[in-house]
Amino acid sequence: MGTRQMRVSEDLYARVQSENREGETLAETLDRLVGGYGLTDFADDVAELDIDASVEEATDGSVGATPPTHE
Repeated sequence: MGTRQMRVSEDLYARVQSENREGETLAETLDRLVGGYGLTDFADDVAELDIDASVEEATDGSVGATPPTHE
């Protein structure tokens, strides 16, 4: 695959650089950001989250609550 050069503003460069992952080239970062967001990408992002509580705990159990009746 060939390569190309392009000019971008310093602001855009900083935004792309801030999304750069360890060991990832700038081209790989750009490809990830503008390419399709696949299931593998989603799984990687979710794996990085620190989720300590379930939905029920976060909502005081209201998720599993019985809906009110309309009489």
